[in-house]
Amino acid sequence: MKLLRLTPENTKFPFMRFRRVSYPFSALLSLISVALFLTLGMNFGIDFAGGTLMELRAKQGQADLAMLRHLGERLAIGEVEVQSFGAQSDVTFRFAVQPGGDAAQAAAVEKVRDAVSDGYEIRRTEVVGPRVSGELVQSGTLGVVVSIIAVLAYLWFRFEWQFAIAAVIATMHDLLLTVGFFSLTHLEFNTTSIAAILTIVGYSLNETVVVLDRIREMMRKYKRMPTHELIDMSINAVLPRTLMTATTVLLALFSLVLFGGQVIRSFSLAMTWGVCVAVYSSIFICSPMLIYLGLRTEHAREAREEEAAVEAV
Repeated sequence: MKLLRLTPENTKFPFMRFRRVSYPFSALLSLISVALFLTLGMNFGIDFAGGTLMELRAKQGQADLAMLRHLGERLAIGEVEVQSFGAQSDVTFRFAVQPGGDAAQAAAVEKVRDAVSDGYEIRRTEVVGPRVSGELVQSGTLGVVVSIIAVLAYLWFRFEWQFAIAAVIATMHDLLLTVGFFSLTHLEFNTTSIAAILTIVGYSLNETVVVLDRIREMMRKYKRMPTHELIDMSINAVLPRTLMTATTVLLALFSLVLFGGQVIRSFSLAMTWGVCVAVYSSIFICSPMLIYLGLRTEHAREAREEEAAVEAV
């Protein structure tokens, strides 16, 4: 029985030939991500922004989004966001923190309950105060930063400094594009999004380590081969594994996107984007960086010194 292969045998694709295109392209995407973050910002969920989220289900027919938005304006409870999810009768009704503390927030919830009780069933109500949401922002940010520092410290000791710097740049590239993705799509950024970012960092570093480990292995075997040829050979060697891993992960993520529901929608979409970006960065961002950092220069000098020592003996 012939095994499935996503790439032809003995692939010799010249990846490094595209490094002069991939770097300007990635720089442009990074700048766009920063611009989107500064202009559009993030659609912080109730976990971070604070406020009240009510999940409603129409008792008959479809949910009337326009009517619910108008209702929010008529109740004078500040900015209101109404989104449909799942079935056509299901909708989320979210409004911001009310001035006046917990009492004002509870009063606003009662206003909404009384206004929609005739046509809608209230299935869930979540209230998060501004203090709690601020603590979640700090804790989530701290968790991301500490995890990245820990993993990058491991890479610094695991590989030569050129490998570590290349891995750092690729990881920062993936994080920046993921933030831009959240800003562009205006997906809700909540605690599950923090989990998605941490998972993307882990997946990106895993792909990067696999490629770097093969490059280092090839360097010991082919000491006089030009750097770009050696990197191309290494990437082509791990390409079947990379594509197979990414394909299986994406199949699972597509299932989550289609059938996972609104609760994990931001997680599954962000992960889908992150897996694609991680594969791209491990090949077209991290690997070419070794050329610019002069990795082969040091190893070529060491090889010449070893040969000279052997000849002297």
